Amino acid sequence: MTIVVGVDGSDQSLDAVRVAAAEAQWRDRPLRIVHAFVWPMLHVAAGAPVGGPPDAGLRHAAEAVLKDAAAIAAEAQPGIEISTDLIPGAPVAVLLQAASDAELVVLGDRGLGGFSGLLVGSVAVQLAAHAAAPVLIVKGFLRPDGPVVVGVDGSQRSVHAIECAFEEAANRHAELVAVHCWTDPVSTEPGDMLPLVYDIEATEDDEERVMAESLAGYRERYPTVNARTEVLRRHASKALIERTKDAQLIVVGSRGRGGFSGLLLGSVSQQVLHHSHCPVLIARKKD
Repeated sequence: MTIVVGVDGSDQSLDAVRVAAAEAQWRDRPLRIVHAFVWPMLHVAAGAPVGGPPDAGLRHAAEAVLKDAAAIAAEAQPGIEISTDLIPGAPVAVLLQAASDAELVVLGDRGLGGFSGLLVGSVAVQLAAHAAAPVLIVKGFLRPDGPVVVGVDGSQRSVHAIECAFEEAANRHAELVAVHCWTDPVSTEPGDMLPLVYDIEATEDDEERVMAESLAGYRERYPTVNARTEVLRRHASKALIERTKDAQLIVVGSRGRGGFSGLLLGSVSQQVLHHSHCPVLIARKKD
């Protein structure tokens, strides 16, 4: 199992290389740096032009991207095992294939082809939704002294997100903040009869119980992690995005308790991915 990072030479992708190198060091895994070489697929000449210098041409430029990325990774984390791959194909297809046997995929939120008006680039969005492995999108501010934040909703996917968050907090020697949000009852089906009144204190106790049950056992498994909890009567996406302003990482599940089976990425995870002020880890359990 490798840590895969996608690069295109942009500053965002080089930030992703540094983060991926740290993940490789913490997890004791090899780092695989991948560059999707799209030009041959478009029938564009990739070699040096006739009569030109041997180090010219698109292929040489692509190889230079990988070489520079490998040098940055080696400088950031000396001693890790590093390999590079120049793979013909479009970025999404290449990285989805690379994710099939990866422990984690890391990439920047936007690359050289990104439009400044996009909150998150299309490659990052598609990888977050479709990759077989967990995906870490490097965006916002990199704060090594901030906490790791995780969203908790009591679903099985959220339980896996909690495990990933504890592991990340332990590796980073960071505090863990687990956030669970709840709102007043809402109609989910036509004709639903909502209660005229309900016991807010009892509901709060129930939501506290969801948090306690979700975290059960993890404090014992990760005794070095200082974990605190927040149970809030707020919309989850707004609360989680607010917490990212001083966090070094936020971890969310691919879908939550209210997710529809046809959705590849739940609404809360999508909102956090687009609006987070720090890197976002989409926790997805490998098959």
